[in-house]
Amino acid sequence: MTVETTTERVLRLLALLQRRLSWTAAELAAELGVTGRCVRRDVQRLRTLGYPVHAVSGVGGGYQLGAGTRLPPLLLDDEEAIATAVSLRLASGGTVAGAGEAALRALAKLDQVMPSRLRAEVRAVHGATDTLIGPVAEIDGELLVTLARACRDGVRVRFHYPDRGAGERERRVEPIRMVTTGRRWYLMAWDVDRDDWRTFRLDRMRAATATTWRFPVREHPDPVVFVQRSVTGAPYRYLARVRVHAPADRVREVVPPQVGQVEDDGDGWSVLAVGGDSLDWLAAHLARLDHEVEVLEPPELREAAGRLARRLAVLAGVPSEPGAR
Repeated sequence: MTVETTTERVLRLLALLQRRLSWTAAELAAELGVTGRCVRRDVQRLRTLGYPVHAVSGVGGGYQLGAGTRLPPLLLDDEEAIATAVSLRLASGGTVAGAGEAALRALAKLDQVMPSRLRAEVRAVHGATDTLIGPVAEIDGELLVTLARACRDGVRVRFHYPDRGAGERERRVEPIRMVTTGRRWYLMAWDVDRDDWRTFRLDRMRAATATTWRFPVREHPDPVVFVQRSVTGAPYRYLARVRVHAPADRVREVVPPQVGQVEDDGDGWSVLAVGGDSLDWLAAHLARLDHEVEVLEPPELREAAGRLARRLAVLAGVPSEPGAR
């Protein structure tokens, strides 16, 4: 057996260990087409190279690749390589400060070692794709890591946050989960001073610090649902609820989660909750839905819809009714 054959097999073994959490010696031997003794020798070769391969004893035991002091080479198949390259390209225009440059550096490294046939496919995808990105709120990567660790470790966080009419105030929270809409990042947390659940925009936080105060995780609402309700309703002057003559899945196709909340109402109808600072604006946007819409609240929205209907009638050249304003 040549050195090239042994090296190739050890690299294949490393790729298998990266594919899933645990393998038995018999499974690895079958995948590599060798004996169990050969697998044990190759595992020892990986350990000699500095990769921590742990042996798990007992029924169902086997081998696991643990965390070491250096990052092992990533061995990607064709689909994984293309998916990684495309994802890195999208990440280069993301919302995390500094992540875009890091993504481009990683993409350059991947492009350098990628086979020419795969490189051509990736470039074909990039060449045929444009990304429509609206204004995004960029956040600091260090803040993202600080909050993620606090959520994981269950420790309180302090930060300065804008308070309506009072500048910035220090907030003390027990963080539960971060939620992103693609344009903004939000933190759902228990506000210690206000004794209630709150949603905070990460781009508005200043001087965030994780404390050593641990807290027991209390029963909490679903973070995604809670943040969505906060984003679609709380910031606006008006919150409208309407029934839409279409299943919830159909409505969600045209109403993004950061714009409105959609719930199924049965019999082919759904309920849409959407916020806005102007009733006229809400009426105009609801009129764009390609479905029958019935206003539930507020009743003033019906008046705004009437005004819109009269303006559209004039625009269409339809004679107005006597007494209409």
